[in-house]
Amino acid sequence: MSNEQSAIRTTYFSIIGNTLLAIIKGLAGIFGNSYALIADAIESTTDIFASVLVLLGFKYAKRPADENHPYGHGKIEPLVTFAVVAFLVVSATVIAVESIENIHTPHKVPKAWTLIVLGVIIIWKEVSYQIVIRKSRTTNSSSLKADAWHHRSDAFTSIMAFIGISIAITFGKGYETADDWAALLASGFILYNSYLILRPALGEVMDEQIYDELIEHIRSRSLDVEGVLDTEKCFVRKSGMKFHIDLHAIVDGDISVKSGHDIAHDLKDYLRKEIPSLGHVLIHVEPFEE
Repeated sequence: MSNEQSAIRTTYFSIIGNTLLAIIKGLAGIFGNSYALIADAIESTTDIFASVLVLLGFKYAKRPADENHPYGHGKIEPLVTFAVVAFLVVSATVIAVESIENIHTPHKVPKAWTLIVLGVIIIWKEVSYQIVIRKSRTTNSSSLKADAWHHRSDAFTSIMAFIGISIAITFGKGYETADDWAALLASGFILYNSYLILRPALGEVMDEQIYDELIEHIRSRSLDVEGVLDTEKCFVRKSGMKFHIDLHAIVDGDISVKSGHDIAHDLKDYLRKEIPSLGHVLIHVEPFEE
């Protein structure tokens, strides 16, 4: 299975899971008198739209390179990540506003059984986070990473709701708003994670050189190719799930242009075979100088 197919299947998993959880949370919040659970349901609903957006992005990114897009359509990924972050910010804002309003609105203590619902949700969302974040690492997908953090944020809001409801139930009258304060705190956590997701996606769009480990690996493997004496510059750009590189290879300055050309092709083919995540590989030949 290709990285693109794996990412798409993982996104379907997120969409189905978030849809079921949004329904469960909403019903439990309404019948269990928990505004924190209702806020949680709102966040899960935005997660659904965010996951659908990620899915559409993956399908667009799968398009092959064409005359207008010689490097493919992978740059749609960080753009989708920006949109996903926007969904996170909107959901955090909605949760914060609703929480503040509910703090000033008298209401009943949440039902004790809502804690059982939350316990199951917390476990499920953390498992979902682990599944999706692993897939994001194996596929090098920034938007899948953003989707994974949606699951982690959801788990955190559920933990806050669990703590808040526990306080309200334990201490009773006068502590009815504990779950609302918990939801308000969770909204701050979501905003913080939004920045953590946005930062690398912005670096990807700006072609920021943040791939030191990959560059070291490329330069090391290049020396395996006969005729390559050393490497000089190595620039990496990420587009979707692929890394496009510009590499300066040092060869014997006394060989013919044809020989240098052949070495460059051998190096390009070898690197793409040994490092499957590489896309376009441009080799610039430099003569060795004493």
